[in-house]
Amino acid sequence: MKNPRDIIKKPVVTEKSMGLVEENKYTFIVDMGANKIEIRQAVEELFNVKVDKVRTMRVKGKTKRVRNRWGKAPDRKKAIVTLKEGQKIQLFEGV
Repeated sequence: MKNPRDIIKKPVVTEKSMGLVEENKYTFIVDMGANKIEIRQAVEELFNVKVDKVRTMRVKGKTKRVRNRWGKAPDRKKAIVTLKEGQKIQLFEGV
């Protein structure tokens, strides 16, 4: 099994993701090669919570132009993790 810190890269802190926290859903940027089972195990191990459901999506990087050259932001994978009733992740509290 991979190290959980290699699977969960960072939390997503946006207005939309903070609105999902009220519904007991937490959003993370995860490793592109990680599957739902690995993401579930990593979140449960890192934050000592019980995961109910994991939804994943791949987000294509945007192309941007800087002067006369085109560049591309890297692709990334997001996971929206729903916790069981009564569970919370303290990292998102008070943000």
